[in-house]
Amino acid sequence: MLLALACVALPAWANGANDNFKGVATLFGSGVTHYRRALYWATATTLAGSVAAVWLTAHLVAAFSGKLFVSADTLALTGFPLAVTGACAATVLLATRIGAPISTTHALAGALLGAAFAAPGSVVDWAKAGKQIFLPLAVGPLLAIAAAVLLYPLLSFARQRLGITRNSCVCVGEQLTPQLDGTAVMRVSASLGDAASCRSAYSGQVVGVPSQTLIDGLHYLSAGMVSFARGVNDTPKIVALVLMSAPRMQGMGAFWAVGLTIALGGLLGARRVAETMSTKITAMNAGQGLSANLITATLVMAASPLGLPLSTTHVSCGALFGIGAVTRQARWKTIAGIFAAWLITLPLAASLGAGLMRLTLLIG
Repeated sequence: MLLALACVALPAWANGANDNFKGVATLFGSGVTHYRRALYWATATTLAGSVAAVWLTAHLVAAFSGKLFVSADTLALTGFPLAVTGACAATVLLATRIGAPISTTHALAGALLGAAFAAPGSVVDWAKAGKQIFLPLAVGPLLAIAAAVLLYPLLSFARQRLGITRNSCVCVGEQLTPQLDGTAVMRVSASLGDAASCRSAYSGQVVGVPSQTLIDGLHYLSAGMVSFARGVNDTPKIVALVLMSAPRMQGMGAFWAVGLTIALGGLLGARRVAETMSTKITAMNAGQGLSANLITATLVMAASPLGLPLSTTHVSCGALFGIGAVTRQARWKTIAGIFAAWLITLPLAASLGAGLMRLTLLIG
């Protein structure tokens, strides 16, 4: 049981390292706050979602325990949970190492089905697995992209109707050029700034509150909502592995253990994925980041009580893809690389799960 729990800790840690920063990537990418403050906010709100998941997501625990589409005899095999947890953890840790934001849900589903396929005499209900796992995972990013493309112009229009205007950022630089006679000529240049050099600001007031203060406050709130939703959606999937590996660890204790391990993984291992999510997908300002977060939080929170395992990664990235497409600032090379990582995730996890299942059978 101790070995099983140690193996379960690996995907929880990997989930935190790869996923924790995704909810607050827009805070960092738009210059609202610095990396550490964004990370601490993500960790606290994700942990709150992990604890709340015990009351909200019984369906997800059932789905990712394998009981809905894998035979009971397969689940009873001693090596089955070890194969699933090992394959899931290896896939997510590899992606984290290269800075690729992949879906832990995808990795876990692939590992679960790969290990079940390799188990002797296993019976897998592929139709139910497709309905419960593959369909929501495929639809999630498409819904997010469509929502961003449709809703961001409406949100931008609403901002303008409220009298909130966005000020362009201008960077002024000076350069001294030495002359042959010993004098120097000063050259002054001005250019429109970008997210790396300065931050766009908003002017105006809404019900007496400065618009910049209001937007920044809503941005923090929306980022917390995304991280909370991620905790609610992801924690029960890993708790399912805990129950598979150590059935005696029931109730709130399992959720706290998983939530704390996810938090620790995020605090210590999130930097590379944070850079990809914050700066490499699209340039953004605070309003665009707020829009992406609202779309992500709404979709993920709506799906969790229904037992639909939408990937927070796919939804949050999809929202950023859509915002980048509308603003024409999307970095398509990075987006293509992320899509490639998504396509590889499931077959890689399934192959590792099948291989580890065969290995545990050989060891006996």
